Amino acid sequence: MELVGGPLDGQLLDVTALALEERTTGALLIAPRSAYGPGGRADYEPSAGGDPGRWNWIGDVP
Repeated sequence: MELVGGPLDGQLLDVTALALEERTTGALLIAPRSAYGPGGRADYEPSAGGDPGRWNWIGDVP
């Protein structure tokens, strides 16, 4: 998946080990530069536009 927006913008995420359900719900990913500092999480979810190869940034969480 290509990550779009937020602190991980442009990075690729290997989701081959994730179950189909996990691929459709997104993930909280550790981000080196989030609103909560190093180690904070960035919330990425599948693209609302239906692009199966992209996850969009929703926001940061502690």
